[in-house]
Amino acid sequence: MPRVFITGLGFITSIGNDAATVTRSLRELRHGFELYPPFQKPEIPVKVTGTIKGFTADTPDQEDWTFPAAYKIKRELLRTMAPNGLFAQCAMLQAVADARLTEPDISNPQTGLYAASAGSPFLLHYHHDRLTKLGVMRCSPLGIVASIAGTLNFNLIAAFKIQGSSCGFSSACASSAHALGYAYDDIMLGRQKRMFVVGAEDGNTDAILPFAGMRTLSLQTDPNLASRPFDAARDGFVGTGGGVVMVLENEEEVARRGVTPYAELLGWGQASDGHNVAISHPEGSGSAASMTNALRASGVAPAEVDYVNAHATSTLIGDISEARALRTVFKESLPKVAVSSTKALTGHGLSLAGVMESAFCALALRDGFIPGNAHLTQLDPECEGLNIPCTTEARQAGIVVKNSSGFGGANVALVYKRVT
Repeated sequence: MPRVFITGLGFITSIGNDAATVTRSLRELRHGFELYPPFQKPEIPVKVTGTIKGFTADTPDQEDWTFPAAYKIKRELLRTMAPNGLFAQCAMLQAVADARLTEPDISNPQTGLYAASAGSPFLLHYHHDRLTKLGVMRCSPLGIVASIAGTLNFNLIAAFKIQGSSCGFSSACASSAHALGYAYDDIMLGRQKRMFVVGAEDGNTDAILPFAGMRTLSLQTDPNLASRPFDAARDGFVGTGGGVVMVLENEEEVARRGVTPYAELLGWGQASDGHNVAISHPEGSGSAASMTNALRASGVAPAEVDYVNAHATSTLIGDISEARALRTVFKESLPKVAVSSTKALTGHGLSLAGVMESAFCALALRDGFIPGNAHLTQLDPECEGLNIPCTTEARQAGIVVKNSSGFGGANVALVYKRVT
């Protein structure tokens, strides 16, 4: 069966907008949180988000948006985008350059693109408001493609002239992890030789604040205390946006083009909790099953895993559920498996999380470090027994597992291997 490798990465995140800055943030545990100006009102209890620096996309008029001059985006493309589309476009340009892809490499029937996004509640609300207040003929003809859940697919496929497989994934916070899994399958089955996997979210008021109604967002006013996965004092997650792109290729293409991969994607697994529309199974049964399925599909024993990049979002129930799942899967090997959640630095990117954190794993595997779990001062007693480093470890992992979970108990685990 064909092997699948990561050959390119692109980042627009709260902890950096390029691989070098992101790597430094992961090594030094530099978070991307700030007091978010739109939240600094008495009636809004949430104050902190993971902000995207160097970009301004807070109006419905794309002509007013600002972004780094290095990115050249034609006006006709920009007019069809949501903020998440802007982030994704810039991350895509990075990933293409990083993988050293030419236009013929990108635009052919053997190269596809899978994307994950919730769409743009911000623009959807704006255009619907115009519809009801001003009438249908006062609505932008581009409002639909700029705002609905498939906006990433529409824009990126058109902009980069993608001819292969294309699809959007919607499984909440497991979305881009599902996209990675199915992209892997397409390459393994010989359907495609190369896949772009994209995750992006607006990260603004309309995208983040509704989660406060679910009582899942942190109410901390100190950015240094707001995201604390596995900590006894955690009180919810911190929202963030941005865009991340990963390029997956088969072994034949890697050899033909002479590129050095970041890491190999060995396999993946998924499972559902069958428990609750929004709350993880208390024993983490679905998460445990997804990890077990992923390890079996990858031919990896639990004892061979060096690091788990946890989904842990800093919520009261979710972190404990995942801790129990890890105990179930790793058993006597648990003390040797390092576990951390990089959401302590970035916040929770929602459907972006799976591909963003997988890209972090690729950097760690290539550069020989294990990210620490920032802001952990008092371990929740329910998480005792987990090997959670509070600082980044300068040691090489060989096998890494990335967990993702979403509403409805959708769980995905991905297994990555160091390239030697």
